[in-house]
Parts: sequence; structure tokens; C-alpha cells
Amino acid sequence: MIKNGLLLSLFALACTGLVALVNSMTHDTIAIQQQKQLTETLTQVIPTSLHDNALFEQCILVHSPELLGSQNALPAYLAYKNQQPVAIAIEAIAPDGYSGEIKLIIGIDNEGKVLGVRTLSHQETPGLGDKIELRKSDWVTHFSGLLFSHNADEWKVKKDGGQFDQFTGATITPRAYVNAIFKALSFVEQNRQALYQSHVKCEGNHE
Repeated sequence: MIKNGLLLSLFALACTGLVALVNSMTHDTIAIQQQKQLTETLTQVIPTSLHDNALFEQCILVHSPELLGSQNALPAYLAYKNQQPVAIAIEAIAPDGYSGEIKLIIGIDNEGKVLGVRTLSHQETPGLGDKIELRKSDWVTHFSGLLFSHNADEWKVKKDGGQFDQFTGATITPRAYVNAIFKALSFVEQNRQALYQSHVKCEGNHE
């Protein structure tokens, strides 16, 4: 029994060491891929022609459970051109999706124009609510170019008297999504200058 116990312990130690080695070897690769994916997404919501800084390096943390849909602080990315602030990409949560939370990111310039919107994660029903994904539908592209309005009635799906199409057989998802965008845009409009002056940096950002 002692011999078997020692063999089992050695085997466990070897497996633990192997896992640690693999994790160490892949850590940098995973980090690079995550940064690449983040950069690609940020480029979609704030075009590179509008800024000359690396957006992922200008990341701050923002907190507004009421307007951003999360009790946790969320990242916002600041775009600069010739050292002047020109736009913000901010993450937000739609807590009332059909199947749970929907995480999205919105780019908005200093005039209140939506530059782009993309879905970061969701659990919506395949074939119905998943049309919020760009690879499934161009629905999210219809927000680009719109100007923010304080009139909440304009930021609703058509079924609720607004201007945005809902999905056939699925209204809850787009309703939650549009509402989350409106609230996030409201947050930026109310706090734009404070956001540009924020010193609360995202973890891992050494600016």
C-alpha cells in the first residue's frame, strides 16, 4: 500500500508539473491572441482612421450599475488623434436578454454619433436571438451613424414604438440590446469629460 501510495503521489506530481509547464508555455500565446481579438473588435467600433493611438493601451474602468448593467466595473477604451480625445468605446451589459446577460461594446464620438456596435458574448437562442452576432446577421451594423438622442422612445424596437427592427419570433433579445445601447450612450454623454480625465486604469495597463 505504501509503494502504491508513493507511485500515485509521484504520478500526481508529474501531472501537476506537466500542466504547469503547458500553461506556462501557452500563456503568452493566449495573451497575444486575446489582444489580437480585442484590437480587431475595437477597430470595428472605432475605425483606425479616426485615431492614432493603440486603444487597448488607453483602457479605463467605469462603474454604473444603472446605466451599464453590471455591478462590476467595466472597461472603456479612449481614442485620441494628435493627442486630442475623439471617441470612446465602452463595454456594457444587457442584463435582461432572453437567456441571460448580453455583453456588448459601443463606439461613440464626441458629437454623440454611434461609430459601431458589436456583441462580445451572449447565450441567446441559436437561430433567433443570436442574430445579434455579426456573423449571423448585419442587424448590429444598423446602429452605426446614428446620433444619440435623450428621447428614450426613439431607442426602442418597432414593436414598442421605436425605430429598430425586432427579430422574427424574438423580441426580448433586441429589446434588451437596444435598451443597453441607449443607457450606455447616456452614460457617455453624461460623463464624457470625466472619462477622458480618468486615472482608473484597467488591470495590466501601465499607461
